[in-house]
Amino acid sequence: MVESIESWIALLLVGGMLSAALVALLSRSHLVAVVSVSVLSLGLTLLFVLLKAPDVAMTEGVVGAGLSSLILALALSRLGLLRSTKAGATDE
Repeated sequence: MVESIESWIALLLVGGMLSAALVALLSRSHLVAVVSVSVLSLGLTLLFVLLKAPDVAMTEGVVGAGLSSLILALALSRLGLLRSTKAGATDE
């Protein structure tokens, strides 16, 4: 019974990670792409917790979801690409 629940949770996590990856690939906004990559990394962290690998989960959480997201957001800010694109807005 417990294994069945864990399988469903793992399946939901993988589905969420796939959808976050698709959002990151298809997004026109750099900020949305960075956030979706962070969500992907957070899903991977939860998957490692589910697989009973806490050391790998902590590393992925700190490096993947935390540090990488921060570095990407700071790089976007430094390059002036952090602003979000609004529908109907014109570039002048």
